[in-house]
Order: sequence, then structure tokens, then C-alpha cells
Amino acid sequence: MIRISSQQIFSGGINRLQDLSAQLNKTDEQIATGKRVNRPSDDPVAAARILKLNQEVKRIETYERNAQLANNRLGQEESAVSSSLDILQRVRELTVQAGNGSLSANDRLSISSEMKERLEQLAQMANTQDASGEYIFSGFQGGTPAFANEGDGWAYQGDEGQRMLEIDDGVTVAISDNGKGIFERIPAAVSGARTTAATGSEGRINSISVINRSELQTGGLPSFKLLASGVPADTLTVRGIDNAVQETVTFTPGEPVTINGVQLTLTEPADGDEFTIETGEKQSVFKTIENLISGLDNLSKSGDAGSDAYNDLIAGSLANLDNAQESFILKQTELGGRMNSVESTQAFLEDSALYSKEIRSQLQDIDYAEAISTLSFQSFVLQAAQQSFARVSQLSLFDRL
Repeated sequence: MIRISSQQIFSGGINRLQDLSAQLNKTDEQIATGKRVNRPSDDPVAAARILKLNQEVKRIETYERNAQLANNRLGQEESAVSSSLDILQRVRELTVQAGNGSLSANDRLSISSEMKERLEQLAQMANTQDASGEYIFSGFQGGTPAFANEGDGWAYQGDEGQRMLEIDDGVTVAISDNGKGIFERIPAAVSGARTTAATGSEGRINSISVINRSELQTGGLPSFKLLASGVPADTLTVRGIDNAVQETVTFTPGEPVTINGVQLTLTEPADGDEFTIETGEKQSVFKTIENLISGLDNLSKSGDAGSDAYNDLIAGSLANLDNAQESFILKQTELGGRMNSVESTQAFLEDSALYSKEIRSQLQDIDYAEAISTLSFQSFVLQAAQQSFARVSQLSLFDRL
């Protein structure tokens, strides 16, 4: 015969009530928090996976912030380059107008005045600042204006650094470009000048331009020399800067001749005249506009409209402006490619975050309908257990005597 003491009855009943109450409290907490797993002991395996998923979501959110920052910076840079391109287009239009030999001195001064305004606007674009006040074209020297006017023209003040930002594991994107590469290192128009003159010679270069850039690049000559010979001069010996003979070309004075992709016209050359052709120089877009302004101002004072020097200035400036526009367009294309890459990464990160959160939700979140039903059942069981314990706890042997 098994004997059960009153103490055992009370202890067992209390333990049962405590277990039922704990289960009820756990379900109530799950409903309040909306989470099935609130502590590792609720489901150790699920808790471990949830922890890893939380870390993954935080990692993705960090990269999403980086990607948004990169997109903003690149968008701002693209806008500045686009505005600069519009300014250059207007300067080019003004340069074409300035080439009209029928303009008066006042007309040329008016064109020069607007060019000065456009130059200031271009400098403002080159000194664009981001939301934090850093100059986006200064390389790593974000606190320093990219360009400053030191009295003799606009000059670059930053360094050649390029900022990179990681927008996903193993994926980095350049979020800046230094102004030196955009505004200064622009291929200059080919130029030429007589560097050695024969006695009594009036030889000069009347016009010069690149008509075949691929041939010029194939030749690999940053500059070359032309030595006129013959009486009258009708032969040009082409030499490199090292004076090594490249070829010999016949020409007719006053008519165009093409050498290494460069077309030029020599007027009144004499036997022994030497000309140097520069093809590989770089020139700041600011310098191009500054030279234009200086030429227009000086012309207005001297009145040498239609002079060879003035015509060469206009022709060379147009070529330099075209080179600058081409350089800006290439940079726009490059920026567009980077922005597309960032947008693709953003889309991938968004999908990854959505997937990770969905898996985490399946592991962590509760089914409210099921939880509420469970809570009702647990409440009923606890209430029944409490009533049963209350009755059992009142039983005594003396009640049966």
C-alpha cells in the first residue's frame, strides 16, 4: 500500500501549478513581443540561426548605407560634370562668334565679358561641395578647394587621390575623381611654331590641326620637327625630338600637307627653316578659356581682327574646347557605368535583406492565431488545476471519521 503524505500532495500540486503558470507566462510573453524565440532556451537551434541572420541583416544594412552614399556622391559628381559640359558648350558658341572677322571691338569685349562669367561658373562647378562641406574634386584633400585663382589663372590645389567605398563583400566602387584628371589633363590642340629661321625668312605656319588621331597615336610622337629644304623650299625632313630622321615629305608652300596625322600649311618657308610640332601636350580647360579671354581683350585694343595669330587662337581654342568636351563626356560615361554598378548592387542587397528577414521571421515570429488559442487552452488548464488543487488540499482523514 502506497502512502501519500499531505506534504507530497501540496508539493506536487504547487509544482504542477508553477509549470502551468510558466507555460502560460511564456505564451503571454510571445504574444506581447510577437516572437516565438525570446531567449536561447526557448529553442537553442533556432536561436543560433536567428543570431547569424541578425548579423547578416546588419551587414547588409551597412552595405546598403554605403551604396546609398556612393550613389549620392556619384550623382552629385555627374551633375557637376554635366553642368560643366553645358558651360563649355556656351563658351564654344561664344568662340565661334568671336571668329567672325566683322565683329567690332565692342562686340569682342562683350564676348570676353561673358566668357569671364562662364569661367567663374566653371570654377564653381570644379569646387562643388558635398553635404558635409567637402570639395568632391580635391582628391583626399576634401577640406581644400579644388581650384583657386592665384592671380595668374586658376590652378589645382588638391591631390590625385581617389576615394573608394566597399558596397558589398569584395565589391568596391570609386566615389570621387580628382579635378586634375578632369579639368587639367586635357589633350591640347596640336600646335606648331618656327623654332629656327633661315636668314631673311618670313616662313610661318598658317594653319595646323589633327585630322587623323589614330595615325598620330600610331606614330607615337609627342612632338616632331620639320626642316625645310630646297630653293624654293619644297621638301620637309621629319625628325623626332632626338633628331632621328623619320621620313622626307614633299610639299607646296601655301597648300596643306599631312604628316603623322597632322595637317598643316607652311607659308613662305625658306631653305633651313625649322618648325617644331607639339602634339602630346596637356592643357587645363581653365587655361584654354583664359587664353581666349586674353586674346579677345588684347585684340580689342590692337584692332588686329583677322590676323593670322588671332585666327590660330580661335582655331586652337575650338580644338581645345572640343577635347575638353570629349573628356567630360567620357567622364560622364564612366560615372554612368559606376552608378549602374551601384544600383545593381543595391538591388542585390535589397533582395538579400528581404530573403534573410523572411527566413528570420519564419524562425522567430509567432503565429498569433495559434498562440492565442494556446494561451486560452493554457489558461483553462491552469484554472482547472487550481480548482482541483484547492479541493484536494482540503481532504483530510478526519473528514472520513
